Amino acid sequence: MSAVPITLSSAPHASFSSIARVLARLLPDSQPVDDGGAPLELSAANTQPSRLISATVIEGGALRPRRVFEPPAAGFAAFLDGTQQSHVACYLPGGIPIVYGTVGAVIRDRRNQRLFTWRHAVEHRLYAPRANVSPSIWQSLSETGISVHDTSETDTPDVAKEHPHALRELAVHRVQKDREIAERSLALEWCSREERPLLIDGGTSGADQVARAACAIGVIKSHRTLYASGDALTAVLGLGHAERSSVFLVTSPKRASVASWYLRIRDPRGHDPMWGLIRVEVAPPAAGSDADVGRRADVVSRWILAEVAPVSLPDGRWDKMVYGVRDCEEFLRAVM
Repeated sequence: MSAVPITLSSAPHASFSSIARVLARLLPDSQPVDDGGAPLELSAANTQPSRLISATVIEGGALRPRRVFEPPAAGFAAFLDGTQQSHVACYLPGGIPIVYGTVGAVIRDRRNQRLFTWRHAVEHRLYAPRANVSPSIWQSLSETGISVHDTSETDTPDVAKEHPHALRELAVHRVQKDREIAERSLALEWCSREERPLLIDGGTSGADQVARAACAIGVIKSHRTLYASGDALTAVLGLGHAERSSVFLVTSPKRASVASWYLRIRDPRGHDPMWGLIRVEVAPPAAGSDADVGRRADVVSRWILAEVAPVSLPDGRWDKMVYGVRDCEEFLRAVM
Protein backbone atom coordinates (compact mmCIF):
# COMPACT_ATOMS: atom_id res chain seq x y z
CA MET A 1 0.00 0.00 0.00
CA SER A 2 1.49 3.32 -1.04
CA ALA A 3 1.57 6.05 1.57
CA VAL A 4 1.74 9.78 1.13
CA PRO A 5 3.32 12.15 3.62
CA ILE A 6 0.89 13.27 6.28
CA THR A 7 0.67 16.93 7.32
CA LEU A 8 0.11 16.93 11.04
CA SER A 9 -2.65 19.24 12.26
CA SER A 10 -1.88 22.21 14.48
CA ALA A 11 -4.97 21.93 16.67
CA PRO A 12 -4.62 24.05 19.81
CA HIS A 13 -3.98 22.33 23.09
CA ALA A 14 -6.99 22.06 25.35
CA SER A 15 -7.15 20.35 28.71
CA PHE A 16 -9.86 17.79 29.35
CA SER A 17 -11.57 20.03 31.88
CA SER A 18 -11.63 23.01 29.50
CA ILE A 19 -13.06 21.02 26.59
CA ALA A 20 -15.67 19.52 28.93
CA ARG A 21 -16.75 23.03 29.93
CA VAL A 22 -16.97 24.13 26.28
CA LEU A 23 -19.07 21.09 25.37
CA ALA A 24 -21.38 21.66 28.33
CA ARG A 25 -22.03 25.18 27.06
CA LEU A 26 -22.49 24.21 23.40
CA LEU A 27 -24.49 21.04 24.14
CA PRO A 28 -26.79 21.90 27.07
CA ASP A 29 -28.71 18.62 26.76
CA SER A 30 -25.58 16.53 27.16
CA GLN A 31 -24.57 14.70 30.33
CA PRO A 32 -21.07 15.77 31.40
CA VAL A 33 -18.46 13.34 32.70
CA ASP A 34 -16.49 15.02 35.46
CA ASP A 35 -13.07 13.50 34.92
CA GLY A 36 -13.53 11.19 31.94
CA GLY A 37 -12.80 8.15 34.08
CA ALA A 38 -9.98 5.78 33.19
CA PRO A 39 -8.61 6.07 29.64
CA LEU A 40 -10.84 4.18 27.22
CA GLU A 41 -7.80 2.26 26.00
CA LEU A 42 -7.91 0.31 29.28
CA SER A 43 -11.45 -0.92 28.69
CA ALA A 44 -11.65 -1.25 24.90
CA ALA A 45 -12.01 -4.86 23.83
CA ASN A 46 -9.22 -6.39 21.75
CA THR A 47 -11.20 -7.87 18.86
CA GLN A 48 -8.21 -9.16 16.92
CA PRO A 49 -8.28 -12.97 16.98
CA SER A 50 -5.22 -15.04 17.83
CA ARG A 51 -3.87 -16.55 14.63
CA LEU A 52 -1.13 -18.86 13.35
CA ILE A 53 0.11 -18.09 9.82
CA SER A 54 2.74 -20.10 8.01
CA ALA A 55 5.35 -17.88 6.35
CA THR A 56 7.91 -18.43 3.59
CA VAL A 57 11.37 -18.96 5.09
CA ILE A 58 14.09 -17.11 3.14
CA GLU A 59 17.07 -18.18 5.27
CA GLY A 60 17.74 -21.89 4.93
CA GLY A 61 15.16 -24.54 4.24
CA ALA A 62 13.14 -24.47 7.45
CA LEU A 63 12.49 -22.17 10.37
CA ARG A 64 14.81 -23.10 13.24
CA PRO A 65 16.60 -21.48 16.20
CA ARG A 66 19.85 -19.65 15.42
CA ARG A 67 22.27 -18.37 18.03
CA VAL A 68 23.46 -14.74 17.83
CA PHE A 69 27.09 -15.45 18.63
CA GLU A 70 28.69 -12.01 18.38
CA PRO A 71 28.28 -9.73 21.44
CA PRO A 72 25.67 -6.94 21.53
CA ALA A 73 26.74 -3.71 19.83
CA ALA A 74 25.00 -0.33 19.88
CA GLY A 75 23.90 0.52 16.36
CA PHE A 76 20.69 2.53 16.55
CA ALA A 77 20.85 6.27 16.04
CA ALA A 78 17.27 7.00 17.07
CA PHE A 79 13.99 5.57 18.39
CA LEU A 80 10.38 6.21 17.35
CA ASP A 81 7.26 5.58 19.38
CA GLY A 82 3.76 6.96 19.75
CA THR A 83 0.99 6.90 22.32
CA GLN A 84 -2.67 7.75 22.64
CA GLN A 85 -5.21 8.53 25.33
CA SER A 86 -8.95 9.11 25.11
CA HIS A 87 -11.73 9.93 27.56
CA VAL A 88 -15.47 10.44 27.29
CA ALA A 89 -16.09 14.18 27.63
CA CYS A 90 -19.88 13.90 27.70
CA TYR A 91 -22.82 11.75 26.65
CA LEU A 92 -25.59 12.99 24.37
CA PRO A 93 -29.17 11.79 24.85
CA GLY A 94 -29.34 8.15 23.83
CA GLY A 95 -25.96 7.38 25.38
CA ILE A 96 -23.92 8.74 22.46
CA PRO A 97 -20.36 9.43 23.71
CA ILE A 98 -18.33 12.44 22.68
CA VAL A 99 -14.71 11.39 23.11
CA TYR A 100 -11.72 13.67 23.61
CA GLY A 101 -8.61 12.00 22.23
CA THR A 102 -4.93 12.90 22.24
CA VAL A 103 -2.25 11.26 20.11
CA GLY A 104 1.48 11.83 20.17
CA ALA A 105 4.57 10.56 18.39
CA VAL A 106 8.26 11.33 18.78
CA ILE A 107 11.67 10.44 17.39
CA ARG A 108 14.44 10.62 19.96
CA ASP A 109 17.89 11.03 18.42
CA ARG A 110 20.96 9.65 20.23
CA ARG A 111 23.96 11.95 20.38
CA ASN A 112 26.95 11.39 22.62
CA GLN A 113 25.08 8.65 24.50
CA ARG A 114 22.15 10.98 25.31
CA LEU A 115 18.71 11.15 23.71
CA PHE A 116 17.35 14.38 22.22
CA THR A 117 14.08 15.12 20.43
CA TRP A 118 14.53 15.03 16.65
CA ARG A 119 10.85 15.69 15.90
CA HIS A 120 7.57 15.23 17.74
CA ALA A 121 3.85 15.85 17.22
CA VAL A 122 0.93 16.05 19.65
CA GLU A 123 -2.66 16.34 18.40
CA HIS A 124 -5.98 16.81 20.21
CA ARG A 125 -9.32 15.94 18.62
CA LEU A 126 -12.96 15.24 19.36
CA TYR A 127 -14.45 11.96 18.13
CA ALA A 128 -18.16 11.49 17.52
CA PRO A 129 -20.42 9.34 15.30
CA ARG A 130 -21.76 11.81 12.74
CA ALA A 131 -24.47 9.39 11.60
CA ASN A 132 -25.91 9.37 15.15
CA VAL A 133 -26.10 13.12 15.78
CA SER A 134 -28.03 15.97 14.23
CA PRO A 135 -26.39 18.51 11.90
CA SER A 136 -26.81 21.18 14.58
CA ILE A 137 -24.91 19.11 17.16
CA TRP A 138 -22.12 18.40 14.65
CA GLN A 139 -21.91 22.13 13.98
CA SER A 140 -21.70 22.80 17.70
CA LEU A 141 -18.83 20.32 18.02
CA SER A 142 -17.02 22.09 15.18
CA GLU A 143 -17.37 25.40 17.04
CA THR A 144 -15.07 24.16 19.82
CA GLY A 145 -12.11 25.04 17.62
CA ILE A 146 -10.80 21.46 17.83
CA SER A 147 -10.85 19.13 14.85
CA VAL A 148 -13.79 16.69 14.97
CA HIS A 149 -13.40 13.19 13.51
CA ASP A 150 -16.31 11.02 12.46
CA THR A 151 -16.35 7.54 14.01
CA SER A 152 -19.39 6.30 12.07
CA GLU A 153 -17.42 4.60 9.31
CA THR A 154 -16.26 1.12 10.21
CA ASP A 155 -15.07 -2.00 8.43
CA THR A 156 -16.97 -4.15 10.94
CA PRO A 157 -20.55 -4.51 9.62
CA ASP A 158 -21.97 -6.27 12.68
CA VAL A 159 -21.13 -3.49 15.15
CA ALA A 160 -24.19 -2.34 17.11
CA LYS A 161 -23.81 1.29 16.13
CA GLU A 162 -26.22 2.58 18.78
CA HIS A 163 -24.73 0.74 21.75
CA PRO A 164 -22.74 3.20 23.91
CA HIS A 165 -19.92 0.72 24.46
CA ALA A 166 -19.65 -0.03 20.74
CA LEU A 167 -19.54 3.69 19.97
CA ARG A 168 -16.77 4.15 22.54
CA GLU A 169 -14.76 1.33 21.00
CA LEU A 170 -15.17 2.82 17.52
CA ALA A 171 -13.78 6.09 18.89
CA VAL A 172 -10.78 4.33 20.46
CA HIS A 173 -10.04 2.58 17.15
CA ARG A 174 -10.15 5.90 15.31
CA VAL A 175 -7.81 7.46 17.87
CA GLN A 176 -5.47 4.49 17.32
CA LYS A 177 -5.59 5.07 13.57
CA ASP A 178 -4.68 8.73 14.05
CA ARG A 179 -1.78 7.71 16.31
CA GLU A 180 -0.51 5.35 13.62
CA ILE A 181 -0.75 8.15 11.04
CA ALA A 182 1.33 10.43 13.29
CA GLU A 183 3.95 7.70 13.79
CA ARG A 184 4.05 6.92 10.08
CA SER A 185 4.48 10.58 9.20
CA LEU A 186 7.57 10.87 11.42
CA ALA A 187 8.98 7.60 10.05
CA LEU A 188 8.51 8.84 6.47
CA GLU A 189 10.26 12.10 7.30
CA TRP A 190 13.21 10.29 8.90
CA CYS A 191 13.57 7.87 5.97
CA SER A 192 13.48 10.73 3.46
CA ARG A 193 16.19 12.69 5.31
CA GLU A 194 18.37 10.15 7.12
CA GLU A 195 20.26 6.92 6.50
CA ARG A 196 21.10 6.23 10.15
CA PRO A 197 19.29 3.25 11.74
CA LEU A 198 15.93 4.03 13.36
CA LEU A 199 14.22 1.60 15.76
CA ILE A 200 10.46 1.85 15.33
CA ASP A 201 8.22 0.53 18.07
CA GLY A 202 5.87 -1.49 15.87
CA GLY A 203 5.87 -2.72 12.31
CA THR A 204 7.27 -1.04 9.21
CA SER A 205 4.92 -2.48 6.58
CA GLY A 206 2.28 0.28 6.81
CA ALA A 207 4.10 2.53 4.31
CA ASP A 208 6.06 1.36 1.26
CA GLN A 209 8.82 3.96 1.69
CA VAL A 210 9.43 2.90 5.29
CA ALA A 211 9.19 -0.83 4.54
CA ARG A 212 11.82 -0.50 1.78
CA ALA A 213 14.18 1.75 3.76
CA ALA A 214 17.40 0.11 4.95
CA CYS A 215 17.47 2.45 7.95
CA ALA A 216 14.04 1.41 9.34
CA ILE A 217 13.86 -1.50 11.81
CA GLY A 218 10.51 -2.39 13.35
CA VAL A 219 10.17 -4.18 16.68
CA ILE A 220 6.81 -5.84 17.44
CA LYS A 221 6.07 -6.71 21.07
CA SER A 222 2.56 -8.20 20.75
CA HIS A 223 1.92 -11.57 19.14
CA ARG A 224 -1.80 -11.97 18.43
CA THR A 225 -0.56 -13.31 15.07
CA LEU A 226 2.31 -15.79 15.10
CA TYR A 227 4.01 -16.48 11.78
CA ALA A 228 4.69 -20.13 12.49
CA SER A 229 2.86 -23.41 12.99
CA GLY A 230 3.75 -27.01 13.79
CA ASP A 231 7.48 -27.59 14.26
CA ALA A 232 8.19 -23.97 13.34
CA LEU A 233 5.97 -22.76 16.19
CA THR A 234 7.75 -25.09 18.61
CA ALA A 235 11.06 -23.63 17.47
CA VAL A 236 9.89 -20.03 17.97
CA LEU A 237 8.42 -20.58 21.43
CA GLY A 238 11.51 -22.55 22.45
CA LEU A 239 14.00 -19.79 21.61
CA GLY A 240 16.51 -19.12 24.38
CA HIS A 241 18.09 -15.82 25.36
CA ALA A 242 20.01 -14.24 22.43
CA GLU A 243 18.58 -16.75 19.98
CA ARG A 244 16.64 -15.78 16.88
CA SER A 245 14.57 -17.69 14.37
CA SER A 246 15.37 -18.10 10.70
CA VAL A 247 14.32 -15.13 8.58
CA PHE A 248 10.96 -15.36 6.83
CA LEU A 249 8.88 -13.16 4.55
CA VAL A 250 5.72 -11.43 5.79
CA THR A 251 3.37 -10.61 2.91
CA SER A 252 -0.11 -9.11 2.76
CA PRO A 253 -2.28 -7.82 -0.09
CA LYS A 254 -2.86 -4.60 1.89
CA ARG A 255 0.64 -3.93 3.22
CA ALA A 256 4.21 -3.91 1.98
CA SER A 257 6.25 -7.11 2.22
CA VAL A 258 9.00 -7.22 4.86
CA ALA A 259 11.66 -9.64 6.04
CA SER A 260 11.12 -10.74 9.63
CA TRP A 261 12.40 -12.97 12.41
CA TYR A 262 11.74 -13.68 16.08
CA LEU A 263 14.34 -12.77 18.72
CA ARG A 264 14.46 -13.60 22.43
CA ILE A 265 15.94 -10.62 24.27
CA ARG A 266 15.67 -11.96 27.84
CA ASP A 267 16.02 -15.34 29.55
CA PRO A 268 12.54 -16.97 29.46
CA ARG A 269 13.17 -19.56 32.17
CA GLY A 270 10.38 -19.43 34.75
CA HIS A 271 8.13 -17.33 32.50
CA ASP A 272 5.49 -17.86 29.84
CA PRO A 273 6.52 -18.72 26.24
CA MET A 274 6.14 -15.10 25.07
CA TRP A 275 8.46 -13.66 27.74
CA GLY A 276 11.11 -11.46 26.16
CA LEU A 277 10.01 -12.50 22.66
CA ILE A 278 9.91 -9.84 19.95
CA ARG A 279 9.50 -9.94 16.19
CA VAL A 280 11.75 -7.79 14.00
CA GLU A 281 10.85 -6.31 10.60
CA VAL A 282 13.35 -4.97 8.05
CA ALA A 283 13.36 -4.26 4.33
CA PRO A 284 13.18 -7.46 2.26
CA PRO A 285 16.36 -8.48 0.46
CA ALA A 286 16.83 -7.51 -3.16
CA ALA A 287 16.28 -10.21 -5.74
CA GLY A 288 19.16 -12.70 -5.71
CA SER A 289 20.63 -11.47 -2.40
CA ASP A 290 18.97 -13.90 0.04
CA ALA A 291 22.42 -15.09 1.10
CA ASP A 292 22.94 -11.78 2.94
CA VAL A 293 19.70 -11.92 4.88
CA GLY A 294 21.12 -14.02 7.73
CA ARG A 295 24.08 -11.67 8.24
CA ARG A 296 21.69 -8.72 8.30
CA ALA A 297 19.51 -10.45 10.91
CA ASP A 298 22.53 -11.15 13.12
CA VAL A 299 23.73 -7.52 12.97
CA VAL A 300 20.30 -6.03 13.74
CA SER A 301 19.74 -8.59 16.52
CA ARG A 302 23.01 -7.52 18.14
CA TRP A 303 21.86 -3.89 17.97
CA ILE A 304 18.58 -4.75 19.70
CA LEU A 305 20.24 -6.89 22.38
CA ALA A 306 22.48 -3.92 23.20
CA GLU A 307 19.39 -1.83 24.07
CA VAL A 308 17.82 -4.06 26.75
CA ALA A 309 19.61 -2.17 29.54
CA PRO A 310 18.77 -0.09 31.46
CA VAL A 311 15.66 -2.12 32.22
CA SER A 312 12.41 -0.34 31.30
CA LEU A 313 10.79 -0.77 34.71
CA PRO A 314 8.20 -0.09 36.05
CA ASP A 315 6.52 -0.60 32.66
CA GLY A 316 4.65 -3.91 32.66
CA ARG A 317 6.03 -4.69 29.17
CA TRP A 318 9.64 -4.25 30.25
CA ASP A 319 10.61 -7.79 29.20
CA LYS A 320 10.02 -6.83 25.53
CA MET A 321 10.81 -3.11 25.66
CA VAL A 322 14.13 -1.48 24.85
CA TYR A 323 15.06 1.56 26.90
CA GLY A 324 15.00 3.97 23.93
CA VAL A 325 11.29 3.25 23.48
CA ARG A 326 10.72 3.74 27.20
CA ASP A 327 12.44 7.14 26.88
CA CYS A 328 10.07 8.08 24.03
CA GLU A 329 7.07 7.22 26.18
CA GLU A 330 8.38 9.24 29.11
CA PHE A 331 8.88 12.25 26.82
CA LEU A 332 5.36 11.96 25.39
CA ARG A 333 3.86 11.56 28.86
CA ALA A 334 5.46 14.90 29.80
CA VAL A 335 4.18 16.85 26.78
CA MET A 336 0.71 15.39 26.22
